[in-house]
Amino acid sequence: MDWMQQFDDYCERTDFTFWSEPLNAVTNLAFLIAAIVMWRRTEGLWMGRLLSVLVGVISVGSFFNHTFATVWAGAADTAPIAVFILAVLFATNIHVVGMKAWQAALATLGFFPFAAVALPLLGRIPFIEISGFYWTVPIMLVGYGLFLRGRAPATARGYFFCAGLLSLSIIVRSLDMILCEIWPSGTHFLWHLINGVMLAAMIEVYRRHMLAAAGPER
Repeated sequence: MDWMQQFDDYCERTDFTFWSEPLNAVTNLAFLIAAIVMWRRTEGLWMGRLLSVLVGVISVGSFFNHTFATVWAGAADTAPIAVFILAVLFATNIHVVGMKAWQAALATLGFFPFAAVALPLLGRIPFIEISGFYWTVPIMLVGYGLFLRGRAPATARGYFFCAGLLSLSIIVRSLDMILCEIWPSGTHFLWHLINGVMLAAMIEVYRRHMLAAAGPER
């Protein structure tokens, strides 16, 4: 694999210069702002702090992707997202669902067989197949929300909200190349802005659940 090979997957990019995607590059600040805000709000919650750091890493990786536009930069973009997904699943399993650590780890690893089954099915659905991998996440959030609605209704509503917000962001991501001829700037920058809010909301749902579980003295 040539890690320095450049690629063009976004409407806004017209050449391979560093600032060919100004909107896509600058809007990564949404992730950085979310990371800073949630770092401050998750004091005393080590998992919340870890999730906040991962959002900051997502900001950097995505900036690299939309400036360097190379294979290594693409990996720097997608890898932190994958780690964040797994971290959210683990936090949910151990602290929200109430599993033991080993059970939470196994349940988190269950994402891989779930994705292996879901992706071929999603790949058969027109439009959905454009961002097939990302659709696995709102599906899981809805699943957790349904499971939790009896024991933690506020947290369940938070998961439903995040699933809806993420679905909206995936839709605008998928429209980027489709609308390119009539909207030259593309829609990918909206994916960044909406996801900045969504990632912060995901951590906030976790934070509120932990505070509620700790009781009034917290």
